[in-house]
Amino acid sequence: MIPVEAARSRILEAFAPLPGETVSLGAALGRVLAEPVLARVSQPPKAVSAMDGYAVRAADVAQVPVVLRQIGEVPAGSAFEGAVGAGACVRIFTGAPLPDGADAIVIQEDTEVDGERITIKESAAAGHYVRPAGLDFRAGTTGLTAPRVLTARDIGLAAAMNVPWLRVRRRPRIAILATGDEVVMPGDPLGANQIVSSNGLALSALVTVCGGEALNLGIAADNEDSLRQLAAGATGADLLVTTGGASVGKHDLVHKVLGQEGFALDFWKVAMRPGKPLMFGKAGPTPLLGLPGNPVSALVCGVLFLRPAIGRMLGLAAQEQPQETAVLGADLGPNDRRQDYLRATLSIDGQGRRCAQPYQRQDSSMLATLAYADCLIVRPPLAPAARAGELVEIVPLAGSLLSI
Repeated sequence: MIPVEAARSRILEAFAPLPGETVSLGAALGRVLAEPVLARVSQPPKAVSAMDGYAVRAADVAQVPVVLRQIGEVPAGSAFEGAVGAGACVRIFTGAPLPDGADAIVIQEDTEVDGERITIKESAAAGHYVRPAGLDFRAGTTGLTAPRVLTARDIGLAAAMNVPWLRVRRRPRIAILATGDEVVMPGDPLGANQIVSSNGLALSALVTVCGGEALNLGIAADNEDSLRQLAAGATGADLLVTTGGASVGKHDLVHKVLGQEGFALDFWKVAMRPGKPLMFGKAGPTPLLGLPGNPVSALVCGVLFLRPAIGRMLGLAAQEQPQETAVLGADLGPNDRRQDYLRATLSIDGQGRRCAQPYQRQDSSMLATLAYADCLIVRPPLAPAARAGELVEIVPLAGSLLSI
């Protein structure tokens, strides 16, 4: 068995960022930006009013009250063709360009109107309620840096910068193949000794929210022909993920069958719980990640190994997982030589600290507890007993980890 971090490092070494592709701005949400985005325009393109009111010369309103003569009006989307001279003002609306000669805005609430006679009741210094040209950004400046997962805010900024197309990383194509005579797809007839398969669909969903493109190959029966035939569907994929069939049982055929097709094993078995029978290697040109068949084991390994691999292909993954901590909500006994990942819920305790409460039962077949868990508590190999209130490392399962 090899340590978790060694397994993760060896998996990540097998991948590199994928080439970029150009997509329309409307299709870029959630994609990973491959190159910086430069503004094609300045925003605002010229000085504009930040309020509805009157464009004035600051020198004319230094002493108030003062009466100015309105010489025009400028709504947003148009411009005043003349210039504001001494004793004059122009009615202006939010977003309209500042007329020549004016250098301040007096809001309409601070005026009294009598035809063209405008009484200014509050003074305004130069620049008052004026948005200068390029206040937000200037043409040619970098608005979005790469890499980054594009959010709704990023899409809005790119649109404002007049950029209709973005260069993003191609989505990694991940083929997923479940194995076993004992599992059937949801909704299919269920035999007396069969269970419903969740791994393929759950891992496909994980791939999608991590930014990949999932190709669910279905379920291979426990015979060599079925496994060989369905595995052929991974041709052209960036990664083949199998679930089940990676242990040492009589019917665990992945290594045997794919070995006949040129599979080269890198490592098998990781010192962790759940997820010990994890396998990694290459099936011809395609990397293969063999996950355990137990649904909790498969998803935990997906979070710890598959997600970083997708991140690496998108140009995002770091070598180490970011560490987060919480205080322990219950006593834990000493750990053995495998690294534990305990499902737990998160809450805020009376001292305002994030508290991780482990579930009492941690059986790797119990998918319901994983669905309701907020995090995994990380217990290093040979960790001593821990008491409630101690600080522990956690892997969050909510927010950005499993959603975009």
